[in-house]
Amino acid sequence: MGYLYRPKHPPKGKTYAEAKAHGTLHESSVWWAKYYVNGRAVRESTSTGKESEAKRFLKEREGRVASGQPVLPRVDRVRYEDAASDLRDHYRTTGKRNLVEAGCRLKHLDAFFTGWRLVNIGPAEVTRYVRQRQEAGATNGTINREIEVLGKMLRLAYKTGKLLRLPVVEKLKESDPRSGFFEPEQYEAVRHHLPTDLQVAASIAYTFGWRMQSEVLSLKRNQFDPYAATLRLEPGTTKNDDGRVVYLPAYLELALGEQVERVKALEDRLGREVPYLFPHLTGRREGDRIGDYVKRWKTACRKAGVPGMLRHDFRRTAVRNMVNAGVPERVAMTITGHRTRSVFDRYHIVSPADLKAARDKIAMGINPGITEVAPARV
Repeated sequence: MGYLYRPKHPPKGKTYAEAKAHGTLHESSVWWAKYYVNGRAVRESTSTGKESEAKRFLKEREGRVASGQPVLPRVDRVRYEDAASDLRDHYRTTGKRNLVEAGCRLKHLDAFFTGWRLVNIGPAEVTRYVRQRQEAGATNGTINREIEVLGKMLRLAYKTGKLLRLPVVEKLKESDPRSGFFEPEQYEAVRHHLPTDLQVAASIAYTFGWRMQSEVLSLKRNQFDPYAATLRLEPGTTKNDDGRVVYLPAYLELALGEQVERVKALEDRLGREVPYLFPHLTGRREGDRIGDYVKRWKTACRKAGVPGMLRHDFRRTAVRNMVNAGVPERVAMTITGHRTRSVFDRYHIVSPADLKAARDKIAMGINPGITEVAPARV
């Protein structure tokens, strides 16, 4: 059985014992409740000076205890960091999001909102956060991804009873998605200026649209099957955690076989096993996996006359090439690892060459006797 009470406090500058000895203890104007959960005493402020409201508070708490329901904290006391911890646990237990990627988003949110009460985070506060991130140089797309994580956090708090009302949080207008892709001659030019092993890595990314850093460079030798002519990504190692298997065209099968021979020669020289498909073949990190090659990539692009191109442009290029070659879109999405049609469509870039090819097909369709289309006048 619980009860209400008003705690007594000593005046400022006095200890409780001194105030009690002199009879100067002051009774609080706010009612507190004491009740028991599983035999353990719980004391909690009702945050009200009205006895009738305090009684309702105590009755609600005792009712939840009697029915076996969890005793929820007062929503006005729940802080951002409590909700952020719940979100991290949610991602960890459900596996619905990569924890490293989510941690990058939460890092900026933590820096701004830590210490805030959750009920105080509304549209105005989110606008302040956006302004700060923009001043720090973050793009609208990056900020939107962070706001999405904040929105998920607030919705989770609402579902668990730690937030009574969901604030309206609007996203920013994003710039059009990057439309960079490689024409065949550009790809060959860049590839020519890369070391032999990185030429193989570039060929994989260009052919299948795999992510260079997290999917191509992280490959191990046992993921290449020379007998079945396949290359596979293990479940849990990709961005969406799905595994993938692709069948290799002859040129890639040959290139990967040669790369394996280079790694075997490295093993003989080092006298130890090298499990990676793309290790450093020379230098102080010889035998370690190549993590990235930004400088060599930029140099190759500059020498090829296409400065500013990204490795991720291979992903867009592969999507475009597969669709234009007649590969069914569902199959192409399986190869590249796109789960949603909307993102896949965004990567399917249409180039001027595509439009010109469409012009020629349209012309031949209207006039079947035409076998060659004259070049357009400038």
